[in-house]
Parts: sequence; C-alpha cells; structure tokens
Amino acid sequence: MTQPADPALAFPFVGGRPCLDFVATLGKRHATPVERIPDPAALARWITEAGLAVADEPAPVAVRDLAEARALREAVYRVLRAAMAGREPETADVALVNEVAARPDLAPQLGRRRWTARRPARAALATVARDAVLLIGGPLLERVKECGNPDCSLLFLDDSQARRRRWCSMERCGNLAKIAGYRSRNRATTGP
Repeated sequence: MTQPADPALAFPFVGGRPCLDFVATLGKRHATPVERIPDPAALARWITEAGLAVADEPAPVAVRDLAEARALREAVYRVLRAAMAGREPETADVALVNEVAARPDLAPQLGRRRWTARRPARAALATVARDAVLLIGGPLLERVKECGNPDCSLLFLDDSQARRRRWCSMERCGNLAKIAGYRSRNRATTGP
C-alpha cells in the first residue's frame, strides 16, 4: 500500500473507534478542511489501514462507493456532534447512518483472513456505521471528545483512567502544545 506524498493526507488512527477514525478522514474541519479520501484509491487505502479489508489486497472501490462514504462520514460526524452536545440530530443524518448500518457488514473469520464480504467496500462502510450506532447509543458516548488543539478537529474516545485526556494524541497535538507552552514560558523568563 503506497503512502500519500503529502503527510497531511496520512490517515490518523487516534480515535479509538473505527467510526471516529473514519470521521478523521476529513481533517482540520475548523479551518481549511483536508480531504484525506479524495479518490476511490484513498478510500481503499483507508479500509486496508483500518484493518477492514477482506484480503491482503485493497478492496475494489467504485466512485459511487466514494460518494457514499463521504456522505456517511459527514452524517456520522453531525450525529456524533449533536449527541455530544445533547441535541437531537437531523432526521436525514440518522436515516443515512441507520440505512448503511442495516446493510450486510464484514463477517469475522478465523485463520489468515480476518473478514469476508460479498461487497467489501460497502461491507466496511456498514461496519463503520454500526460502530457509530453502537457508540452513539451506548455509555461510551460521554467519553468522546474533540482534540484541545484549536487547529485540530479530530474526535477521540478518552480511555484514560482520569478521563482528562485533552489531545487526539500526544504525538500529534499534545507535543505541539507542550512545545508552544515551553517557548512561551521561555520568552517570558528571558524578557525583551
């Protein structure tokens, strides 16, 4: 699997759940959005890197699958944000997530092949949609947070013991915040 030339297009798998990692395929939502699945090949790469491929080869992804994936991603994001804020989500978004979740998803397999499906790309999306339904309708929803970095919009499941995690990951945003704080403190002590 080839990695994108632009590191910003690499997939961040820091959400802790497949649906949160899928939502992260659109980055920097609060600024200039970064589309990480610009074409069917990128979606096939995400499915493989997410561990949702049925074989060692990328799933065949059609242009229609890409359009559906993006629509699902945005519906999941809006439903999650509404649920996190204690608001009712849009009916159309709920209907889309439920429709995709009702489709045949990936069937787990023992042995070398982890999954099987007749239509691998659509089954991977159904698996993501089901994960979203289970997360939104379950007790873990209260642990979903947005990264504290104002330039980052990634959602993650706070699985820390104290439930005080602020960053999508220390490697991405946590270290940037520490460096910025250090530089700020250093400038304050050295003065003009």
